[in-house]
Amino acid sequence: MSRPLLQLALDHTSLKAAQHDVTLLQDHVDIVEAGTILCLTEGLPAVRALREQCPDKIIVADWKVADAGETLAQQAFDAGANWMTIICAAPLATVEKGHAVAVARGGEIQMELFGNWTLDDARAWYRLGVRQAIYHRGRDAQASGQQWGEADLARMKALSDIGLQLSITGGITPADLPLFQQINVKAFIAGRALANAAQPSQVAREFHAQIHALWGE
Repeated sequence: MSRPLLQLALDHTSLKAAQHDVTLLQDHVDIVEAGTILCLTEGLPAVRALREQCPDKIIVADWKVADAGETLAQQAFDAGANWMTIICAAPLATVEKGHAVAVARGGEIQMELFGNWTLDDARAWYRLGVRQAIYHRGRDAQASGQQWGEADLARMKALSDIGLQLSITGGITPADLPLFQQINVKAFIAGRALANAAQPSQVAREFHAQIHALWGE
């Protein structure tokens, strides 16, 4: 398994505020995500603006696409995204069309595992050529006190065994990372843990230090 990357999630309601945090953190992260809230508020220009600001970073359009996979993928990748998210409830036809556009433009689709999904769904995505998924503990689940548990880790391991690389998100801190050492982790996604920190770059360094300690150089 390769060493996980660090992703900055920008779920701001203002592009200006998001770009401010990017200025503070772009030298300390590997991936910059135009989060769903930012994209719903600011639209496609948010993806273009982040690509312009971060020409050498992986840019994610976290659109959680449920339909019109081809059209929305064309817009996302043409705006400069490298990866685009599709919600796990989307029909296979939507995944297939979005994935075809991603491949044609040198990008990737990430399946957002939010809500109800099965390992059979995951196998179907893998057969279509998708190689990434996002294991998500949502804001509402965090607020209700839901913690990472053995059931989560077992499902992640099963997804890894299928061949999917996982980006893990949901209140992740550096102290959480040892939990996921047996998982095929593509990236750890942090939003408020980075952007709301008193010293954002220091927290990013703590993430990287943990990643290197657990996964090697």
